[in-house]
Amino acid sequence: MKKKDIKDIKLAAKGRLRIEWAEQDMPVLRLIRQRFKKEKPLRGLKLACCLHVTTETANLMSTLKAGGAQPFLCASNPLSTQDDVAASLVKDSKIPVFAIHGESNRVYYQHIIATLDGEPSITMDDGADLVATLHGKRKKQAANMLGGTEETTTGVIRLRSLEREKRLLYPIIAVNDSKTKYLFDNRYGTGQSTIDGILRCTNRLLAGSKFVIAGYGWCGRGVAMRAKAMGADVIVTEVKPVKALEATMDGLRVMSMNQACKEGDIFVTLTGDVNVISRDHFPKMKDGAIVANSGHFNVEIDIEGLRKLSRSRRKMRENVEEFRLPGGKRIYLLGEGRLINLAAAEGHPAAVMDMSFANQALTAEFIWKSKKKLERKVYPVPTEIDDNIARLKLTSLGIRIDKLTKEQQKYLASWELGT
Repeated sequence: MKKKDIKDIKLAAKGRLRIEWAEQDMPVLRLIRQRFKKEKPLRGLKLACCLHVTTETANLMSTLKAGGAQPFLCASNPLSTQDDVAASLVKDSKIPVFAIHGESNRVYYQHIIATLDGEPSITMDDGADLVATLHGKRKKQAANMLGGTEETTTGVIRLRSLEREKRLLYPIIAVNDSKTKYLFDNRYGTGQSTIDGILRCTNRLLAGSKFVIAGYGWCGRGVAMRAKAMGADVIVTEVKPVKALEATMDGLRVMSMNQACKEGDIFVTLTGDVNVISRDHFPKMKDGAIVANSGHFNVEIDIEGLRKLSRSRRKMRENVEEFRLPGGKRIYLLGEGRLINLAAAEGHPAAVMDMSFANQALTAEFIWKSKKKLERKVYPVPTEIDDNIARLKLTSLGIRIDKLTKEQQKYLASWELGT
């Protein structure tokens, strides 16, 4: 099999420095790597990893390798690969990488196949394209898998669908649903990095702008928190009554997209669903409206509908494309409708990815040690792993917390004691 497919190995020196910079903010993963290096709990394990090829991911790969594993890495998004990081992983860490920034859809899937050609026992996915490929073109290979992990809300939705239809061919652990992942990565990571991506593209002032957020899950909450703190008038669109009510109680304006499209200056989708901003919404938008997506796949904005409506298109700035509608109205699409925090920025800060990737590393260890004891189901991350990661993170921050006394433990475990 091919050992690599990257842009330029000469970029390795730059990538190595950036990987080292990120590592400074990943103390939990560093502690895990130190233990892995001594114990080699992953000795003999091969992993196919379909993740964003970033500096943080590079530190996860080195942690897996320190544990005795052989990871094979491809990109989980054509625009998220950092080519210098890919080069460093190949040259300095001797890890097979198949990822090039801006790769075509055809090459993207060729790279997924290349990781599977390494004959892995465990998959590590970000969006479930790797698992979907196994369940399509590589069913025979899927049947031999020990297990896998999934890091995104979108991916978990896809996998639970397979499970409901009784078509899931091997066990998957939903890393995304770990508390030390979604309460931090989704909220604080997505919140900061999405705003970062939009500002790098546009250099627009958020204060005073009408900022529309489609979806008030943990990612939407995070973006809303940051946009509001920067002075934006935040509008939320939702389909779930409880989340819409929560946004209202958080002091945000809530309305339908059909209404919001007339008011918004900047739009961000974070729902995991298709055509949240549809062809019908674009003609109602203001001249100069900015549209971006921070959901995993580029399906939340009806890009094809926007193209068909438009009389002309042109690139205005890096990652900014202008669509001119009949009558002269201009709509600006950021980052081709792909994950704006990775298409136009560097993704989540290392400090928050530290916990997400700690989940990945420890969950891979759990699957490897379980050795075919797991059923063909979507499992949560074991509570012990979640709690251990939180404890390690608190320790790295110099924070101490209380412990329950025996009396308190007895009280919480009993039913007799009352008023």
